[in-house]
Amino acid sequence: MEVHHHPEVEKKNFKEYLLEGLMIFVAVTMGFFAESLREHINERNQAKEFAVTLYADLKADTAELHGYLTYTKSAVTNIDTLMQLLADADPKDVPSAKLYWYGLWGGAYRVFIPHDATLIEMKNSGSLRYFADLPLNRKLAQYDQLCQTLKLFETQTTGIYVEARKYRAQLFNYKYNAAINNISHITDSKARLAKIDSFLKTNPPLLNTDKVLFNQYVEMVRSRFLDRNVVSADSILNHANDLIADLKKKYKLSDGGE
Repeated sequence: MEVHHHPEVEKKNFKEYLLEGLMIFVAVTMGFFAESLREHINERNQAKEFAVTLYADLKADTAELHGYLTYTKSAVTNIDTLMQLLADADPKDVPSAKLYWYGLWGGAYRVFIPHDATLIEMKNSGSLRYFADLPLNRKLAQYDQLCQTLKLFETQTTGIYVEARKYRAQLFNYKYNAAINNISHITDSKARLAKIDSFLKTNPPLLNTDKVLFNQYVEMVRSRFLDRNVVSADSILNHANDLIADLKKKYKLSDGGE
């Protein structure tokens, strides 16, 4: 019967085991650092991509806010004039054209809808952490909160706006309202002022000159607090401009995006 002899295995000394263990440790550590570096580069690239689209959104917001503020400030100024006219005189003693022109603005309506698709995506996906800049993240949170506050203001007064339009319909003939509404949308300022001046020289008939009804209308209009919307929108615009400057500096962006 044959006897099989197992080959002798060379025994490793302690130093060899230590060296192998060290090599395994180094390999695992290098793999960990390589993976961390890859994730860091990936997050940095994603941060740049988000910065580009966020920058574009904010630029669109500022353009929208400029129009919103111009329109709403005009509404506030003309409503103030209407209230002053009616505070000093009975409606039947005020030129009807003035009541039509300034009274039209009680039904002014414009809302600000932010371009927030990028910010919503970042919040929902947890990607805000890619902006490793605490002050920037805080400004974004403040900007979002300001936009939500203005939206709340506008929503809260929607019912009052509807009621104000109902009162306005009892005082003013819609065809004259339509005519002066067209005047208000003329973009050339010189031509618009000439049309306004021409209209104010006319004497369009009112549907009602009842002082109580006019007072109810003005009270409804006053309760819309459009001046509050102006302050809110102005604050949003300032924050948007700050964010645009921060993103432009941090990510070296231009008006073209990159």
